[in-house]
Amino acid sequence: MDAADRSTLVTAVEARRATAFALIAVFLDVVGFGLIIPVLPRLIEEVGRTGLDEAARIGGWLFATFSLAQFTFAPLAGALSDRFGRRPLLLLAIAGLAVDYVVQALAPTVLWLFVGRLIAGICGSSYVIASACLADVSAPENRARSFGRMTAAFGLGFVLGPAIGGLLGEFGTRVPFWAAAALAGFNFLFGLVALPETLARNSRRAFQWREANPLGVLAVFGRYPSVLPYALVLTVFLFGTSVYPAIWAFWGMAKYGWSGTTVGLTLAASGLTVALLQGFGTGPAVVRWGERRMAVVGLAGAALTCIGFALSPTTVVVVVMLVVNAVEGFAHPMLAALMSKAVPENTQGSLQGGISALMNLAMLAGAIFYTQVFGYFLSEAAPIRSPDVSFIVAAALMLLALGLFVRPVRPAAG
Repeated sequence: MDAADRSTLVTAVEARRATAFALIAVFLDVVGFGLIIPVLPRLIEEVGRTGLDEAARIGGWLFATFSLAQFTFAPLAGALSDRFGRRPLLLLAIAGLAVDYVVQALAPTVLWLFVGRLIAGICGSSYVIASACLADVSAPENRARSFGRMTAAFGLGFVLGPAIGGLLGEFGTRVPFWAAAALAGFNFLFGLVALPETLARNSRRAFQWREANPLGVLAVFGRYPSVLPYALVLTVFLFGTSVYPAIWAFWGMAKYGWSGTTVGLTLAASGLTVALLQGFGTGPAVVRWGERRMAVVGLAGAALTCIGFALSPTTVVVVVMLVVNAVEGFAHPMLAALMSKAVPENTQGSLQGGISALMNLAMLAGAIFYTQVFGYFLSEAAPIRSPDVSFIVAAALMLLALGLFVRPVRPAAG
């Protein structure tokens, strides 16, 4: 292969290396994120000197700070990656996570927790750039499988991260943060050696500020109208699923008296089922039933399991529902694949930036909404005191997303 060919095409070896690193990067990032989830409620109570209901509200604002920063800066990273390539932007995102964990490990007050979350949001575009890497090196007909593998890597990260974080939390609320910082640092050094560039120079395009604008990035959906119905469904779905990162640890502690270790183990069980189903089931399922049918399965499963969690009387039933909930993982990669097919190849970075913007808007709104609902219905001011109200609301939103998806539309071919 001569130099001209190499400028237009990633070699098979480079494609395999890029795919492997993108999946490993997401896996390690999620492990690091998962490490801190079981201890975050205790850390907020510790530095904020408050109870669980108020800690949940503070946790919601922390998550909202992260989502707002990521919503503001992830589109910039996506657009810059279309101009300068994926490699430098992905490495910058990973390095930022290491800094975030160090700041939170040293945080003396709640304010410093917010500073750490702000840094993480600014540099937290690793998922966006990794998705663009996969789109670069995957044929259109294989992207659902590639995105499914990323979902599997995401889920597998939640197998190890929360489980280890819960155990490390027994040695102190700060220990998991130091472990997460070390893991992010290793991920960065690994990327310096292993990550090739996946976007050929003659496939890059001029940087456009309107696509870096956190609202302007949504213009990618306007330029390709066939993407819009999927974008609406994905937004409602993501708003519904934001109930999990927003309140899961607080909900388990309030309803069942979970320890940090138990929180970690339940999240690990969830990650394991998602990883197994997505890793081994996505490809065959798409071949046999197609993206649209599997998206319906994911959306319907998401609604049913939210109801199941609200009605679960014991932790054992919760674990059973976590296994069933794995089918929810089909929704996001199927919708992402359908949208990816509807835009040109040199717009994949901007599309992933747009999807990230939708994700962060939904997570931003959901983090505030669900934690405030949760805190209110635990307080004495509530007409009915129950930790389950947020899951009932989330189930209604999942059903809305399903209804929007199955209504008559003219979708992109897929």
